[in-house]
Amino acid sequence: MSAKKLLCALTLCCVCSAAFATPHIQHWQSASGARVLFVEDHDIPMLDVAVSVPAGSRFDTAEKSGLASMTQGLLDLGSTGMNEDAVATGMADTGAQLTGGVDQDRASVSLRTTSREREPALNIMASVLQHPVFPEAILTREKARTISAIKEAQTQPELIAGKAFGHAVYGSHPYALSVSGEISGVEKLSVQDLQDFYRAHYNARRAVVAIMGDVTREQAEAIAQQLTGALPVSSEQDVLQSVAMNIQASEQRIVHPASQSHILIGSPGMARSDPDYFALYVGNYILGGGGFVSRLMNEVREKRGLAYSVYSYFMPLKQPGAFQIGLQTKKEQADEALMLVRKTLADFVANGPTEKELLAAKQNIIGGFPLRIDSNRKILDYLSIIGFYDLPLSYLDDFTGKIERVTVPKIRDAFARHIHPAQMATVIVGAPEGAGHQ
Repeated sequence: MSAKKLLCALTLCCVCSAAFATPHIQHWQSASGARVLFVEDHDIPMLDVAVSVPAGSRFDTAEKSGLASMTQGLLDLGSTGMNEDAVATGMADTGAQLTGGVDQDRASVSLRTTSREREPALNIMASVLQHPVFPEAILTREKARTISAIKEAQTQPELIAGKAFGHAVYGSHPYALSVSGEISGVEKLSVQDLQDFYRAHYNARRAVVAIMGDVTREQAEAIAQQLTGALPVSSEQDVLQSVAMNIQASEQRIVHPASQSHILIGSPGMARSDPDYFALYVGNYILGGGGFVSRLMNEVREKRGLAYSVYSYFMPLKQPGAFQIGLQTKKEQADEALMLVRKTLADFVANGPTEKELLAAKQNIIGGFPLRIDSNRKILDYLSIIGFYDLPLSYLDDFTGKIERVTVPKIRDAFARHIHPAQMATVIVGAPEGAGHQ
């Protein structure tokens, strides 16, 4: 081994050994049937809790799109014995934060509270999560608010591009549906729709409870049961249509008055449980996920000045989520930039990264790993992901080791299996003057 290679290897080993200890994850199944992941930490008097269920937009239909998002959004706007003002006042009085979210796969409700105010805050969370009432007047109000937001989004080039890209990549698959919904779908939503969706998908036996912070194991067991014991018990199966990995190449040029062209290129990429996950993760860091050190940034911005920013990423879901390259550029440069991005991608898929690029990527990823788990909230997010996607409980322990074991051939082979440059969807919003349009 040359002196240079030896120095590089020693440098990487030093980075790896510097990674600090990962949290100890305890796990069990609550009496309700929910899966629970818990990290006990008494360093600060805080508690973070999240409950996730498979109730994302993949369960919507084109006729009633936005149903998953609307159901989750109304949880804390009224429950049995508590109207929305009582919920908001209760949270304010305790100084706690009650939040939630929806993506294609899951819906979640999260709580951050001090240890002193833990019990009243958890009581409110338990109520809104397990006893929502979906008031008619509030649904009417929230539908109007959502429709207004959708109309606003229809004028923004980056959101227009995202919606067109989703349909181009996924076709009739539910992943193509906008999480917020379409106007025609939102308009049709009724209280009965929300009640039926809640009963079908907010299922105790498919729930994942993540708990992080200042409680004991015994207290955590009680909290998990308190938050899920009264959730519905549904017999409906969680069946998801398979994603078609090999799509037809397509290109949409959508006229828009924006001063720049917004370009998205991509295809179905990988599922969260894909055995190629780490090879694709490291490879994408080199290609376009590593910011200023990525190959796309070097080729498109640094060498030619065709864009201020260009990126690529994988969005892993239950089924393969999208692989996406995105950039903005002057309209008159759009075609030149697009050709360069396509060439850079094709070269990367064909040849993979260099050993020098791989070493730098490993050093950056492993060196930055401690920042991924440096707060209770970040650890809570990982607990939710590990539980929901049924990842190994040793996921955080294994992370740096799996990054270390990625090689150039593994990256090249993984990209060759997953990414096909000749079968990509392309969307250009704010297309060059004189170009065709949708």
